[in-house]
Amino acid sequence: MKTDLIAQDIAVTLDGLFHERARRSPDKAAYRYFDDHRCEWYELTWREMELEIARWQGAMTREGLQPGDRVAIMLKNSPQWVVFDQAALGLGLVTVPLYVADRPENVAHVLQDSGARVLLIDNATHWHPLHEACTGITTLTRIVTLRAPPEGDNDERLRSVDEWVPDTHDGFRHLVSDPGTLATIVYTSGTTGKSKGVMLSHRNLLSNAEGSLQCFTVYTSDTFLSFLPLSHCLERTAGYYVAVMAGAKVAYARSVQQLQEDLALIRPTVLISVPRIFERIQSGIRSKLDKGPALTRRLFNLAVSVGNRHFEHLQGRASWHPALLVWPLLKMLVADKLLARLGGRLRLAITGGAALSADNARTFIGLGMHILQGYGLSETSPVISVNRLDNNLPSSVGPKVPNLEIRLGEHNALEVRGPSVMLGYWNNDAATKAMIAADGWLNTGDVASIDEQGRITITGRIKEIIVLSNGEKIPPNDMEAAILADPLFEQVMVVGEGKAYLGLLAVVNRERWVDAMRERNLPAEWPESLHSSQTRAYALQRVTQQLHAFPGYARIRKIALLGDPWATDNGLLTPTLKIKRARVLEHHAKEYAMLYDGY
Repeated sequence: MKTDLIAQDIAVTLDGLFHERARRSPDKAAYRYFDDHRCEWYELTWREMELEIARWQGAMTREGLQPGDRVAIMLKNSPQWVVFDQAALGLGLVTVPLYVADRPENVAHVLQDSGARVLLIDNATHWHPLHEACTGITTLTRIVTLRAPPEGDNDERLRSVDEWVPDTHDGFRHLVSDPGTLATIVYTSGTTGKSKGVMLSHRNLLSNAEGSLQCFTVYTSDTFLSFLPLSHCLERTAGYYVAVMAGAKVAYARSVQQLQEDLALIRPTVLISVPRIFERIQSGIRSKLDKGPALTRRLFNLAVSVGNRHFEHLQGRASWHPALLVWPLLKMLVADKLLARLGGRLRLAITGGAALSADNARTFIGLGMHILQGYGLSETSPVISVNRLDNNLPSSVGPKVPNLEIRLGEHNALEVRGPSVMLGYWNNDAATKAMIAADGWLNTGDVASIDEQGRITITGRIKEIIVLSNGEKIPPNDMEAAILADPLFEQVMVVGEGKAYLGLLAVVNRERWVDAMRERNLPAEWPESLHSSQTRAYALQRVTQQLHAFPGYARIRKIALLGDPWATDNGLLTPTLKIKRARVLEHHAKEYAMLYDGY
């Protein structure tokens, strides 16, 4: 296996990076994708991609766009996403990514706030739900669809790509020579209030990609499977720009629902993910084990246990033990078979965006998966830290990226300084000054500790710390992660700000809930059983078991059981699957009030 990294000083800009990759590897496969119309997988080389980018630049030029103008993209991951981004970057335009599943009012806010001139979407049916919300946005002069608009649509701004993009081109153009130029505005997910536009330069993103590649190795023979939205900063940097910088191929998953099939088909070597995906895979494994023979469950648990001992021994944190003698057999009988369902070639999985639970890490690392937890923010392009293969402490988010500085500020808030720190928030100087000090240090807002080896552990978020009426301060994140290790619970949120004690809002797994109630002769009707005092007492007992290792303050006194999941569709999760705490409290105001009824 060989490497062929393009240094930041050679690339200079993001479009320069792509051009240099096309020059070095013109005939090598760059992207693999599934054509929905032909129902077949296709590949595009770096040269073919660059020629397509040049054609799209011709279309953008005909729109009269000038350097600095904003253009928005609302597509699922695809080669066209990359083509649009690179065409815009080469012309000095600013790309504004949008989440396909976002709510119309959020999309309208981003288009209005950024002043986007052009919007690329999949088809006109994606525009129709937005039309009313976007009424009054005068800057948007062109809406381009990958598929032809339906006949009779009278919005004159709509054009299909086939109409919009010329057949000829004048070559790949580079109008930006200063890496400090604004490249993109990435709107934060907005767990509270309206999303803010994070301004990232070419240098910000290039330096972060280069710094990341000093933490893990990517070979030219690697294949990434891309399924996190490219509007997510982690996927944008680690799953797109890193792959270009390293010369690796990217295959686009058809959908999250078909991820299991695509993993087996594509057989990726590198995966960029969020913990939720591993939680779903683990839940599926557990469900099958629960329905299977007891011997199979015992064998699986033994494999995970011995596998973790083997991992800790390789990391130098545990001595050799006779149990390691059976690891090769357990690996063959259990671990290899389960990892084969992920394609069987996965050599590196990087997870971020939220905390990887200890139970999740133990399961997959025990099965032999090389999974590295990292940490970052959109405001830092995004990677701040990541574990290393030879220094992997799953409970931490690893040491910092080499080209960054870190320190602990007031209340042990993690602060960061370096070339990947954002330019600021778009049209929001007050928010910029609140986050970045005059000397360049950015306050992440996350409470952290740093050990003697420089490994960072995130212990909470300053804004999410719950302060009880007695003044006790409680970070809820670790408690929630511990509770979610019990597969009975799908989603949980610890509450109690200003109250006398902690409560819990918990969405349960319907199938597991009904089975558990029947086994114990408790009310099992769905959803009526969620409101029984007997079943609530049982659920609270399971929560208490998960929190047995926590200090005394981490005691949940009451629980509200919920049947409907929190999702992006109902506005309770951000597009990156973070809980909108204020919205959840508002949505479940009645259940929340009942937790404290009489106090």
